[in-house]
Amino acid sequence: MKILVVGNGGREHALAWKLGQSKRVDQVFVAPGNAGTATDAENVAIPSDNIAGLIDFAKKNVVGLTVVGPEAPLALGLVDAMEREGLRVFGPRQNAAQLESSKVFCKDTLRKASVPTAEYHVFRDAESAVQFIRDRYPHEDQRAPVVVKADGLAAGKGVIVCGTQQEAIEAIHVLTGEFGEAAKRLVIEERLEGQEASVLAITDGQTILTLPAAQDHKPALDGDRGPNTGGMGAYTPTPLVTEDMMDWIHEHVLVPTVHAMKRDRTPFSGVLYAGLMVTHKGPKVLEYNVRFGDPECQPILMRLKSDLLDILEATVDRRLGEIEPPEWDPRSAVCVVMASEGYPGAYRKGHPIRGLVDADQLEDVKVFHAGTRLDENGQVLTDGGRVLGVTALGNTISAAKLQAYKAVKCIRWQGAWCRKDISDKALLPSNS
Repeated sequence: MKILVVGNGGREHALAWKLGQSKRVDQVFVAPGNAGTATDAENVAIPSDNIAGLIDFAKKNVVGLTVVGPEAPLALGLVDAMEREGLRVFGPRQNAAQLESSKVFCKDTLRKASVPTAEYHVFRDAESAVQFIRDRYPHEDQRAPVVVKADGLAAGKGVIVCGTQQEAIEAIHVLTGEFGEAAKRLVIEERLEGQEASVLAITDGQTILTLPAAQDHKPALDGDRGPNTGGMGAYTPTPLVTEDMMDWIHEHVLVPTVHAMKRDRTPFSGVLYAGLMVTHKGPKVLEYNVRFGDPECQPILMRLKSDLLDILEATVDRRLGEIEPPEWDPRSAVCVVMASEGYPGAYRKGHPIRGLVDADQLEDVKVFHAGTRLDENGQVLTDGGRVLGVTALGNTISAAKLQAYKAVKCIRWQGAWCRKDISDKALLPSNS
């Protein structure tokens, strides 16, 4: 079978790498891909938002299954368009993808499904949002523990966590000023306190297959300081989410959401990714994503021993309940993101990367490419903010971390940096 993976990040490299291990897969294409997928698969120069081009390629090359990686093509309706052409595709349809593409849709769905989440208010313009903040928190220096969110997709940068009235008002102006259409509506919600966890599940709309819990690291700097990013690293499993808590999340978060989507005639099939805050009152949903998380996908797939193709095909064919539960490597996995100087702000591209072969040759290490490209001489160059996801397995989380950072030390380019504390949260007293 031929597989087409849509996207060009670390998640797509991990998907292509894992699908390529299936005995039933003859060839994996990645559109448009990166320097890493060029090694583990075959890149196709079609942008992920070129729906007509992707459909044409899938037909001409007799692609047996298309796997959509990023949220943007899902929000554009790539799955719907491919299904209309009789093509098999993994991912939610456009109306179901609103769980991620619209914060308002997500919050309304959570409320209808009685899923625990933060209290929220929706605004259609900056003026009314600012007035709400001033009415509720009348003093400029008054503590205002809120989160301001742009309704639409904003490349992971449409959420601003605030602490004071001034910060909240500034966040409103930043979002409406920078994100245009995506910020035509704003959500202001209470700021939840606790530790974040990521619980991903694969569902065909009936059966829900919950994957091992992970923990992402959004802030740029050690100790969860600095601006939010797309994710500076992740690890799995996390002791924060116990077996009992996972059962509770399945019953009180995932099941009600899938049922609510079905009742509203927006049935969900694909990856349902719950971003959770584990508060002193229990887990609450911060947001939903509708695809594999990046970088959570990388350490999760490092631990998957079963054939990923079997799981994805069973989902597309609505027979997920008929297959055997997947087998997982009992070891831990840690992914450390190496980024460009300046990220998540402005950064330069085109720096040559050295040491990739040395890192990949280390035991139980895989370097997943995110923002990379090849020049005309085959040299790997930086081509994004988050450049690599250096991922390692270990018998303990500490051992996996040690191996991942050993691989990081092999890799160099001008301005390369990373957080030094990925997975340290696992050792916190509250997690033991």
